Amino acid sequence: MRSNTAARTGGIILACEAVGILCLAGWQVVAMLAGDTESLTSALALLVLTVIGAVAVAAFAVGTLRGVSWARSGGIVTQLLILAVALGAVTGAYAHPLIGLAIAAVGVAGLVPLVLAVRRAGRDRAGTDRS
Repeated sequence: MRSNTAARTGGIILACEAVGILCLAGWQVVAMLAGDTESLTSALALLVLTVIGAVAVAAFAVGTLRGVSWARSGGIVTQLLILAVALGAVTGAYAHPLIGLAIAAVGVAGLVPLVLAVRRAGRDRAGTDRS
């Protein structure tokens, strides 16, 4: 399947998000080594889940760049989860509206090209079905 700009953009954004998640995992390791955690077991479990999430988002990035539909779908779900986190950052007792806005901007920046890539793939598929 040929690549398009929206898919490349979406894949690159997903790759950057995967790197960001890995940085978060590094931060968690530093916190554990500094003794900043109440429960080492819980901290290790959270670290493992964070690394699994980073691997999944990296797989979505590679798949999106290759043009496979499951990766675009997973990438869209990832962006929707990012938007949910942004909403949580804006609301509640410890709300930080600017941080929530920054997180939402990342979610929208990833969501738009992925949706456009899905639309392009649908048009391309419809065009090949008519041939």
